[in-house]
Amino acid sequence: MSALALDGSAAAPVRWRAGLRIADLAVAAIVFLGGFVIFEPAPYELLLVPTLIVWAVFGMRLNLYTLPLTVLLLCYLAGGWLSFTQIDAFNKPFIYMATTTFLAASSVFFAAVIMENPARRMEIIKNAYVASAVIAAAIGVLAYFEILPHSDLFKRYDRAMGPFQDPNVFAPFLVLPLCFLARDILTRKLRESLWEIPAFLIILLATFLAFSRAAWGLAVFGVLVVAYLAFVESQRSLMRFRLVAYLVGGGAAVMMMLAVAISIPAVRDLYVQRAHVVQDYDEGRLGRFERQEIGFFLIQQRPFGLGPFELGKQLGEDEHNMWLKGFTVYGWLGGFSYIILVLWTLAASAPLLFKPRPWTPIVQSAFAVYLGHVLLMHSVIDNDHWRHLFLLYGILWGAIGTERMLHREQRRTATAATALAARN
Repeated sequence: MSALALDGSAAAPVRWRAGLRIADLAVAAIVFLGGFVIFEPAPYELLLVPTLIVWAVFGMRLNLYTLPLTVLLLCYLAGGWLSFTQIDAFNKPFIYMATTTFLAASSVFFAAVIMENPARRMEIIKNAYVASAVIAAAIGVLAYFEILPHSDLFKRYDRAMGPFQDPNVFAPFLVLPLCFLARDILTRKLRESLWEIPAFLIILLATFLAFSRAAWGLAVFGVLVVAYLAFVESQRSLMRFRLVAYLVGGGAAVMMMLAVAISIPAVRDLYVQRAHVVQDYDEGRLGRFERQEIGFFLIQQRPFGLGPFELGKQLGEDEHNMWLKGFTVYGWLGGFSYIILVLWTLAASAPLLFKPRPWTPIVQSAFAVYLGHVLLMHSVIDNDHWRHLFLLYGILWGAIGTERMLHREQRRTATAATALAARN
């Protein structure tokens, strides 16, 4: 593996190094701002445009290795914009689709900048995301217990919301950094995880206090998958024993922490209410399940979809199902494009989980959380405007593109060596 493949900046002229550092800071800033989405367009989107300009000047290049991501997202967006032919009012839907467009662009952007220098930029993304999550989680926890001034701004329905618009978005945002930290803790000695452990506990507590059932499931699923991948990857029996011991001990500590939280009457009452798999708003006339059933019949008759917000206008609530929303808002073109994108992403990223690369732990965490979204979250909530979901696409396709690029370089080197040997 060449030095260029691992560190794209190594080949950059010295005069560009300062600019590349500025571009790295821009990447860190945009990831960090993903944790503060109180309104739309959020600071995340507002910084995206100048960040794209910075990277266009200092080395961002699109390539064929991530072409499936780009083409399928373009088809997804095209379906959404075509759905405007089905609606009369355009102001709110225009803002909605503009936001989707920016987020889709962020996936392509992250994939491209990761491929420029995968080890460095994935580490930058990881660190910025964890820092953002710790701050957002701390805000959510402090607001839940009304320690912060104006705590009501950061919670809703007595659930921690942090600097987000909804607890059901806030909690899933925290799961990827939770998995980053869990993997670091499980694969290192305790003395090397002195700051990761409290950060993990803060994020975990905030996830719990958001009382999002889907996010609870996603967190458990993600951590277990990451632990399993780390266990399989470990070659020595001692490392595997330590990992299992940490997992068991950490699980016991987490249960004790949650038991203390549940001992607080207000927390216990809401936990008992939210712990039920099926809530009142899921069943009944025009509940979540009936809306989804009606929606699936409607999309069979509407190839261009219904348009943004239209199902909610007709039935009183939104789809709360990513698969359904792919068709109602983005039409058949967008719906099928998204399904293909999901299948392609899973198929292309799964072989990377045990590659001997410096960034493999980050890819494993991203894959675990993405798989959890596909299996759990997509069926119970709308997440086409979740910044971290599009970041997951960027991380995974950045890794996919990097691996394809390295494979091509290795083949080219082998061919050149064979030709040289033949001449000699």
